Amino acid sequence: MSAPQQQQAQPPAAPEAAEPDATNRYEAVVPHWFYCKVTDSRERWIPFSTQDSERLEEAHGSGRDKEDLVVPTSGGRYDVHLKKRQRVAVYWEEEVSEVRRCTWFYKGDKDNKYIPYSETFSKELEEAYMIAVTLDEWKKKLESPSREIIILHNPKLMVHYHPVATSDDWGSTPTEQGRPRTVKRGVENIAAEIPNGEPLQIDHLVFVVHGIGPACDIRFRSIIQCVNDFRNVSLSMLQAHFKKAQEQQQIGRVEFLPVNWHSSLHSTGVDVDLERITLPSINRLRHFINDTILDVFFYNSSTYCQTIVDTVASEMNRLYQLFLQRNPLFKGGVSIAGHSLGSLILFDLLTNQKAAPEEDEHSKEGSRTTSSNKGIEEVTEILTKLELSEYCDVFEKEKMDRQALFLCTEENLKEMGIPLGPRMKILHYISSKTEMQVSANYPQLNYKPTIFFAFGSPIGMFLTVRGVKRINPNYSLPTCKGFFNIFHPFDPVAYRIEPMIVPDLEFEPMLLPHHKGRKRMHLELKEGLTRMSVDLKNNLLGSLRVAWQSFTRAPLPAVEAASTDTEAEAEAGTEKQPETKPDESPTAVKEEASLINVGRLNGGNRIDYVLQEKPIESFNEYLFALQGHLCYWESEDTVLLVLKEIYQTQGITLDQPLPGSQ
Repeated sequence: MSAPQQQQAQPPAAPEAAEPDATNRYEAVVPHWFYCKVTDSRERWIPFSTQDSERLEEAHGSGRDKEDLVVPTSGGRYDVHLKKRQRVAVYWEEEVSEVRRCTWFYKGDKDNKYIPYSETFSKELEEAYMIAVTLDEWKKKLESPSREIIILHNPKLMVHYHPVATSDDWGSTPTEQGRPRTVKRGVENIAAEIPNGEPLQIDHLVFVVHGIGPACDIRFRSIIQCVNDFRNVSLSMLQAHFKKAQEQQQIGRVEFLPVNWHSSLHSTGVDVDLERITLPSINRLRHFINDTILDVFFYNSSTYCQTIVDTVASEMNRLYQLFLQRNPLFKGGVSIAGHSLGSLILFDLLTNQKAAPEEDEHSKEGSRTTSSNKGIEEVTEILTKLELSEYCDVFEKEKMDRQALFLCTEENLKEMGIPLGPRMKILHYISSKTEMQVSANYPQLNYKPTIFFAFGSPIGMFLTVRGVKRINPNYSLPTCKGFFNIFHPFDPVAYRIEPMIVPDLEFEPMLLPHHKGRKRMHLELKEGLTRMSVDLKNNLLGSLRVAWQSFTRAPLPAVEAASTDTEAEAEAGTEKQPETKPDESPTAVKEEASLINVGRLNGGNRIDYVLQEKPIESFNEYLFALQGHLCYWESEDTVLLVLKEIYQTQGITLDQPLPGSQ
């Protein structure tokens, strides 16, 4: 090709030829909505889910954001007031969060997280960017409202400078103050984890009651934050184990709402009284004890126990009514869960619920005679149970109903002419029944809980302290269909329930299956080694027996006869061993344990479920004791059991049954 031809071929490749198409390179930025969370005076901007952001953008685009438009977000737990740009909690008290429609971001100083610019300044940046892209004129310099400089070098390099005049507490030089920070356009260019959103359909509602103190986990987070984690784990477990039901649109999700009673208890003025008598030494430790451990003593006090149970019941009733107002199409059931002392509070509440609370609306239709006759019938049943039916006429003559019976003293029974023996039986029965809970008037719930889940629960210990040695196998919670006592093996606060129902048998709690469908490797290894040692022991004993027999065998007839007798005895002894050994294998014991009848408290099913400890936890159980009591909020195994039992009531099962599950 000649030189003139080369010169003619060169112009089409020059930049000037592409200049007419430059206007097509600009595309409007896609906004995403964020809210600001303030923790320990530090701001953190968190993106709304894709679903919520699209809903907010749609409301903003409709032009109605000038009105006081309210958009529900985060599964209906928060409302966004579009005009005020505020995010407000619906079910609990929480500081109002600022909301922004974000398009431009700069990298922060402390944690390298991107911070959104204000909406007004973002518009200025977007206009400058559009002009720069359209005209291909870069090196644009803008000044923010806080007098910080932003320079647009090119589409991929945009920087943010601090004001040079300022200086920090460390006496930094102006050149260090002028160090640039990265500027990004659009949420897709920053490393932000944006969730897709939650299913709109709610299948079941669960109220979660916390234990002692305001903090619920080892990071000293509140019940609200811990329940948020529990809810997030439940969403991931639904996707992993209920995928078929989700694809067929049979299920949506389970909503978990926290119930806080600690703040109400400590707002009664008791903290002021405690502060007055608290010693000044080891201030932090004493404050921690006053704020947490003393809650146990408060619950055992008749005065403060009434405050606690009233708060828990009224708060659950309030949340339930508010939830129904916001979800009028909800037709699902309600369950309750309690952690630590919270499980004991719920147990006492449930124990004192009426079997059919909705019948209270029609109670006026029944006559006083009917109710008194019913009370007398209950007394008759009690006397029959105590084999004292011959005294029924005496109690009926005194018009003694169940409530009056439980108020009787030994003097009252003497006046009625009841002999010493029957008197002692009746007083012992009254004592055992009244000690099932502390002295309080337990309010009624506005709904029937379907299932009761207890995490790290001291119910068994408290019942024993109250003098309850055994729970009647025929006893069941008045309104609940199920009761599950879930605990970590190293949890120092957790106690079992089943041995109080079946005290004559020794058996292990049910091992909770791992959410990935198998036992943890170190537990499998431990079981394998145990099984191997049993087999080796049996083989070694068998070999030693044969060697001993061959060694002691002699040619003399008398000795031969004696040896045959010894062999017969040895063989008879060894024949009995195989019958007992298999019973000691771990699998056989577990199969037997799962078939044990533990009464009606959980509908005939097992009650105690133990989590599998992690490999690192098995090295030192004392070191991980506290973690064992606070691990339930992020435990996939715990969450999966809760979801499995809830959805079983609706006839929906796991995609694949987990091995070892009941």
